Amino acid sequence: MDQKLATAARRLNARHHARGVLPPLVLLTDRARLPDPLAAAAALPRGSLVVLRDGDLPAAARLVLGRALSEVCRSRGLRLLVSGDAGLARRIGAAGVHWPEKRLPMCVRGFATAAAHSQKALMRARRAGVAAVFLSPVFPTASHPGAESLGPVRFAGLARRAGMPVYALGGVDGVTAPRLAGSGIVGVAAIGALGLEAIRP
Repeated sequence: MDQKLATAARRLNARHHARGVLPPLVLLTDRARLPDPLAAAAALPRGSLVVLRDGDLPAAARLVLGRALSEVCRSRGLRLLVSGDAGLARRIGAAGVHWPEKRLPMCVRGFATAAAHSQKALMRARRAGVAAVFLSPVFPTASHPGAESLGPVRFAGLARRAGMPVYALGGVDGVTAPRLAGSGIVGVAAIGALGLEAIRP
């Protein structure tokens, strides 16, 4: 885990009214960029969020991974969300659901977060009643090479007008996270920067 990122995330969270309710760090699983999500989750600070994505996995394999992640999260004091699958979330005892932007219901039930990439998507997420939104991509990211990023200035403007807690996602690491100071966000979400390969001296 990138310790500089963890420190920057704590500083961002400390300035937000939702501190103590929403954690500074969120780990998103990704088979291509995070080969060992169980070890990465186990290295997170207590209270962090983990989002099980990997929706392209066969249902049985995703269930196995979900159960394993659920065990790690329970033992480490983490909260687990399942992306886009409320049924799987219930089966593995997850804390809630993370909704992809295009699959967000008009009204969510229970604890939920959502993905957003624009002002319109932020407004829709707020109306749906999610606890927080992951706004991306802030910076160029390996997950979507070549995709246009928001940049820190535009991102901050969108985040301040969101009317709900916002997490920064996309190219956020120990180097870029400090550029988000003053944006009013609750924390950061990441993949590679929270993997074990991102440990730095």
